[in-house]
Amino acid sequence: MYDVVLLVEQELSEPDAKRVVELHNDMPEPVTYHVLVPCHNAEAGVEASISALGTADLYGPGLAGQREDLAEAQKAIDTEAKGCSGRSVQRLRDLGQHAEGGISHERPIDALIATVKQARGQEVIILTRPHIVAEFFHLDWTTSARRHLGVPVLHLLEHDTQKAASVRQQGRVGDAAGETRDQ
Repeated sequence: MYDVVLLVEQELSEPDAKRVVELHNDMPEPVTYHVLVPCHNAEAGVEASISALGTADLYGPGLAGQREDLAEAQKAIDTEAKGCSGRSVQRLRDLGQHAEGGISHERPIDALIATVKQARGQEVIILTRPHIVAEFFHLDWTTSARRHLGVPVLHLLEHDTQKAASVRQQGRVGDAAGETRDQ
């Protein structure tokens, strides 16, 4: 069994799932995909924002009354992330692949490292939207994964089906990197 860990920023589109599977068509052994979806921690995000603004003394105590709202927001975030993971796994299964998935509240790279170890992953594929500034300064997930993991790491840009349809309607063609050019 060849285990591939997928770290995805958002739900795998049908074209992305096909592209991932096509990468392993010639594998002599069965492939299992382990889909990992990072999940934002609502409470930590609010607290970090308040601290960054230097207003923790003013608003920090007010967060105690907001805990119920934050718990409700976290539940909604978790539900969406689980749905994203489930639909991504199903897309891979619809293509005849073995797949499992889950979400994590850890930092994405920490969760990726743990998943690679747990699944004995032999390869990592990271699917994200373009993050030009993070990539320029080598702060992106792919660069971090390559520093911390001893397995091949491939970075693919997500295929945005809505953007592609919009671009086609405007008489433009998208290239493989998600960029557009006039026809």
